[in-house]
Amino acid sequence: MAIDYEKDSELLKILGNPSRLKMVECLVSGECNVNKIIDIFNIPQSTVSQHLGMLKSKGVVVVRKEGVRRCYKVVDKRVSRIIKILKQKA
Repeated sequence: MAIDYEKDSELLKILGNPSRLKMVECLVSGECNVNKIIDIFNIPQSTVSQHLGMLKSKGVVVVRKEGVRRCYKVVDKRVSRIIKILKQKA
């Protein structure tokens, strides 16, 4: 598989923020709603929404509306592989 330097560097930039990287790690294991993310990371709703909006705009996650709740999940397969690599012990 060839490297798409432009697209891949954008993905790495968006994952370069520690808060977004933690959120993505959480979302790789399954769908999660905003309130659960707020509870897990103990950060304000506006901050969570901002990070999730950035991840969504880059195609890393998708949102599914469930009434008034919004559930997010990772859809970019590269992200799952990156998280798996990062979890490996050196």
